[in-house]
Amino acid sequence: MHVYQVCPRKDHRGVDLISNALPFGRLWYETPDNAIGYAMHSSRSHDAVIHVYDAAGNVIETHEHKGDFKER
Repeated sequence: MHVYQVCPRKDHRGVDLISNALPFGRLWYETPDNAIGYAMHSSRSHDAVIHVYDAAGNVIETHEHKGDFKER
């Protein structure tokens, strides 16, 4: 299962998408919706959980994505 975190940037320029499943560990996005969309797309063959945090570090949203990969 892939676990993603969407956190606001300290410089107030969008959000960071953070995960060990990403090749560089962290990606920058303008909006949380764009980061969530990328996380769902990049984990389409895996189950994923996406946590969205506010500036205080509290989880404000959780998205669960079921992978589309099916065994024969």
